[in-house]
Amino acid sequence: MTFTWLKRYMPRSLYGRAALILVLPVVTLQLVVSVVFIQRHFEGVTKQMSSGVSLELRYLLDEMQGLPTQASALDTVRGLARSLQYDLSFVSEQSVPETTLRRWYDFSGIVVERTLKARLDEVQVVEMPDDWRIFAYVDTRLGVLRIGFDRPRVSASNPHQLLVNMLFFGVLMTLIAYIYLRNQLRPITRLGRVAEAFGRGQTLPYHASGAVEVRAAGNAFLSMRARIERQIEQRTMMLSGVSHDLRTPLTRLKLGLSMLEDSEREPLERDVEDMQRLLDEFLNFARGSYEGEQEPCDPLALARAVVDDAQRMGTAASMAQCDGGGAVMLNELSIRRALENLIGNAVRYGTRAQISVLRTEKTVVFRVEDDGPGLPEDLYGAAVKPFVRLDPARNQDKGSGVGLGLAITNDIARAHGGTLRFGKSTSLGGLRADVVIGA
Repeated sequence: MTFTWLKRYMPRSLYGRAALILVLPVVTLQLVVSVVFIQRHFEGVTKQMSSGVSLELRYLLDEMQGLPTQASALDTVRGLARSLQYDLSFVSEQSVPETTLRRWYDFSGIVVERTLKARLDEVQVVEMPDDWRIFAYVDTRLGVLRIGFDRPRVSASNPHQLLVNMLFFGVLMTLIAYIYLRNQLRPITRLGRVAEAFGRGQTLPYHASGAVEVRAAGNAFLSMRARIERQIEQRTMMLSGVSHDLRTPLTRLKLGLSMLEDSEREPLERDVEDMQRLLDEFLNFARGSYEGEQEPCDPLALARAVVDDAQRMGTAASMAQCDGGGAVMLNELSIRRALENLIGNAVRYGTRAQISVLRTEKTVVFRVEDDGPGLPEDLYGAAVKPFVRLDPARNQDKGSGVGLGLAITNDIARAHGGTLRFGKSTSLGGLRADVVIGA
């Protein structure tokens, strides 16, 4: 037997599940105790008291048997009825209610009526208008006898004090326990928030607190974050140093090539420019998406600015569908670099690029489409790996690259808590690249 269907109705947050674990046993225990107590209190005690009253009424009815008139019957039992606190009077048939009169929430009244009718066959109707008086209509040989007596004689008083106290102290102790539990869960939620922010490229201040296990997890996260930051810093410094060291001989090569003849100089200068461009791509990949902090930014304005810059450079780029607006937390320089990489790939393997901005409640999607040959689906995963060349699947006549553009774009998307997805363009027929980030 599985309970997978129950997951849809369970809270998803840690606070919600903790509150459910805390409240559910308390409420269940109170309900069980209340039901058991109320059943015993209202049914058992009420049935016992009603049985005692039915015995007294049976004795009064037996004393009235054989008397000729209603007056003589009342005179015979008047003293006994007064001592037992019963009001007796004969009424007409028209005065008898058609059905039992009882309030809908008077559960003990059900037991009283059932017990009286079971013990006294002569009882026709039991009238219970309030919590203080009961009137039983009894069919006798002399006519219908109306017997009135106090309600507390047949049913126990409602245990309002017990129920109120149980409810009050249950709510009070649950509230105190929830406050304590919230203080214990707060370090866990803070650790999750800091870890999520670090995955987006943000470093928030954090110190380990809470229980021993939570402190251990927090210290492990701090150590891991420090190692990752050192690794990123070392990678950046290494590739930056390599790029800086190689720029000097490249500059000397440029100076030496400038003194050659044009026929010999031009192909060599192109090789030097390619090397310079590759070094720049290495340096961009080394920096990755860890530059700067995320700030409120309008994605529509950012996409339009990137398209305007591309058009000024002579690139065939245009804006397409745009849904919604408003600022979101972005690293503007990183997103601009990602879009420029995608536009560059689009016009490199196609003739034009089309930019869209799609907005939902939780995500912002920057979509770049081209009219090139596209990519097979089995190469989508390999396209975002560093130093992977997919030229055999695309166009080799548009220059060569080192294979870092899509890897940098994917890192930028991940730094914003999103991803880079590929598909087939429905409007242009080429590749569709979506930079999906959390809003």
